Amino acid sequence: MMTISLCMIVKNEEDVLARCLDSVQGAVDQIVVVDTGSTDHTKEIAARYTDDVYDFSWVDDFAAARNFSFSKAKEEYILWLDADDVLLDADREKLIELKQTLDTSVHVVMMPYHTAFDADGKPSFSYYRERLVRADAGFAWQGAVHEVIVPAGKTVYQDIAVTHRKTRPGDPDRNLRIFEKLLAEGQTLDPRQQFYYAREVYYHAEYRRAADAFRRFIDSGKGWIENVLDACRMMAYCYYGLGEEEQALRCLLESLVFDCPRAEACCDIGKHFLDRGRYQQAVFWFETALSCKRNDASGAFVQADCYDYIPCLQLCVCHDRLGNRELARAYNEKAACYKPGSPEVAHNRAYFAEQE
Repeated sequence: MMTISLCMIVKNEEDVLARCLDSVQGAVDQIVVVDTGSTDHTKEIAARYTDDVYDFSWVDDFAAARNFSFSKAKEEYILWLDADDVLLDADREKLIELKQTLDTSVHVVMMPYHTAFDADGKPSFSYYRERLVRADAGFAWQGAVHEVIVPAGKTVYQDIAVTHRKTRPGDPDRNLRIFEKLLAEGQTLDPRQQFYYAREVYYHAEYRRAADAFRRFIDSGKGWIENVLDACRMMAYCYYGLGEEEQALRCLLESLVFDCPRAEACCDIGKHFLDRGRYQQAVFWFETALSCKRNDASGAFVQADCYDYIPCLQLCVCHDRLGNRELARAYNEKAACYKPGSPEVAHNRAYFAEQE
């Protein structure tokens, strides 16, 4: 049976740390908690679970802090979590089972990360992360912000999900501040960091500057395909924010140059036409979204509802406005198959009942 060190970096996490550590009980063999400057009771809470509590002076570099935490691991594999992550009971049991069955020639285990949820608690936004790695394989974190381990060697995918349960907002300016510090120091961002830098600029509603940053990333030709596709969508959102709607549509369509359509982009394009009363064109794109094959293991930011619920609901609207009442009703019921408790579905049912 292989063994696991859980390695974490934390700061002022007294409200969630115990919840996280409780969720891994029985699944890990060592807990390493590296504190980067807490002023609350985080370290005292960590000490209730482990003797491996360390201090690390924060240097605006997440990779440096995580690499320090990895250096304290003593077991065969390393699992990393953030303090506001948890393993649900079913996932903890799956991890315990994996310890019994994993071929120890495996270097990396990719696991889904659920970060957003619908009203029923079903994951609506998820992607795979390099969650469990061999301690002796020499893996190191890269990137001061949005840090990553580049998978290498034998890699497998497991459906053991990590669930993100954020309880309070973080510092909205931190990541952009770190990026701009790096740029001010004359550092060149690698393609992945350039992509995430553009996203941070977008989140600060600096749409023109963000659009330019996404364009530089795309035109470099060095970005990972899933990031390139996402950059096309994000660049479109920048132009919508600037009121340049036709340019936004061009950005969405540009994503089709790089690979087969993704449902997320198809839904965006469909919404563009729906919002402008061009219902037949909207129908085409929402139908295309329904035909797209969802691939959670691609590593992309997967918005699950774009592959079923959203296009069905939007096709209901489109066909109603085109006068195809029965087809509209059918799509609403199809949407109900994916989300039976949807208030939108209930609203539509009431609307159709009034039309009878």
